Amino acid sequence: MTDPTQKALDFDYMNARILIDGKLVDSKSGKRYESLNPCDGTVLGTVPEGTKADVDAAVEAADRAQGAWAALPMRERGAYLRRLANALREHADAILDIEVRDTGNTIGEMRLDVANGANQLDYYAGLGFEIKGSTIPATPGNIHLTVREPYGVVGKIVPFNHPLMFATAKIAAPLIAGNTVVVKPAEQSPLSACYLAELCADIFPAGVVNIVTGLGAGAGDAIVRHPKVKRIGFIGSVETGMLIQRRAAEVAVKHISLELGGKNPMIVFPDAELDLAAAAAVKGMNFGWQGQSCGSTSRLFLHEDIHDRVLADVIARIEARKIGTPWDPTAQVGPINNKVQYDKVRNFVEVTLAEGGKLETGGERPEGSEFHPDGYWWKPTVFSGMRADMTLARKEVFGPLLAVFKWSDIDETIRIANSLEYGLSGSVWTQDIDKALKTAQKIDSGYIWVNGVGTHFPAVPFGGKKNSGTGNEESYGDLLSYTEEKAINIILK
Repeated sequence: MTDPTQKALDFDYMNARILIDGKLVDSKSGKRYESLNPCDGTVLGTVPEGTKADVDAAVEAADRAQGAWAALPMRERGAYLRRLANALREHADAILDIEVRDTGNTIGEMRLDVANGANQLDYYAGLGFEIKGSTIPATPGNIHLTVREPYGVVGKIVPFNHPLMFATAKIAAPLIAGNTVVVKPAEQSPLSACYLAELCADIFPAGVVNIVTGLGAGAGDAIVRHPKVKRIGFIGSVETGMLIQRRAAEVAVKHISLELGGKNPMIVFPDAELDLAAAAAVKGMNFGWQGQSCGSTSRLFLHEDIHDRVLADVIARIEARKIGTPWDPTAQVGPINNKVQYDKVRNFVEVTLAEGGKLETGGERPEGSEFHPDGYWWKPTVFSGMRADMTLARKEVFGPLLAVFKWSDIDETIRIANSLEYGLSGSVWTQDIDKALKTAQKIDSGYIWVNGVGTHFPAVPFGGKKNSGTGNEESYGDLLSYTEEKAINIILK
């Protein structure tokens, strides 16, 4: 192995490769597919179209490598993760160049993605020694203990909104626990994962990390249904998460964790610090990646006493955000990631107008020669006058559309907030701690901020309730979820 931190990779956008058994290769079929630049719809690069044959090879390689990987001392496994973290930091500029062009996310926000991926690797690298068993005084004179063992091969399927961050951060827990991994990047933004494949080829023993690009119905489904993949982690839509559960159940009993969609409420009381709340409402929409986040606080509930003031402030802040090419360091909003998502956003706008929503700002493409007609450009959009029965009030958009409600009765507001299939996150704004805690406890979501929004905190478990997912991530519990607990009973004479 060489040290990737000591060189710059000569990455070929048009001939990106996948990683199987320590080798950078093309797909077995030789087929490739295009990744488009969302700014103008042009071809940015091509990647292998991996299929079941490629996934089978990757899983077999991971299975062969897993025993030796798990046998390494914990400190050595941690050292490998730290080497990858250091490589990400060393290659941050090259990664960012790929990521912003492939996703449309603004470069200022994407710098945090690279840092977060590296930080998660470092966090789990140091957490491995906490994979502990226990002793149970079940019977006198005997020893009853538990140990934790890795599953073996773990499949990871990651989304298009933060492809590099998720492809790195989400392999950390399985790897430090002694598993090997097969990663399937999002088909819409696969190029940074191919760059990651080149880094991993120089860092990890063959077969420990495998990265296979391809379509969901091909490579993704093959990972889900492979009998040797007993543990799966997926981030994406509710519909795909449910499909994964069904497809996996047809072939084997598998442990599946899902981080799925959200339609997250932000409830603002009249005693809140209103300037901060307005700024948070904008921050929580994640316009730096066009609202394409399952954690976006896309339902804003404003008390009637402060509704007009806060709404005007939110609109002014949104309209002041600069829309521009994502590699412009001053840009705050880039294009939507792909045409499917772009068309979905346009349709939601049309439906909301037809259902009586009041368009406050946005709702159209930005004007100017810098916004290519074939690009997926859209202004951040705010609708007010929302009713609970409106489509935009009930369904996740995964785009730059904010739905604003006026409320007077908190019990009814919480009922509306909890009435959907989603339960990922929520935000409460008030200076009354009693009111804050009671409201936070009543919101049926897995991750709540009080007088905050958006930020994930180190070691605090992030995960959803209801159809927003199963299991938690970014925490000690996440680490343990990549192990199986075994009980050993020693009967002494």
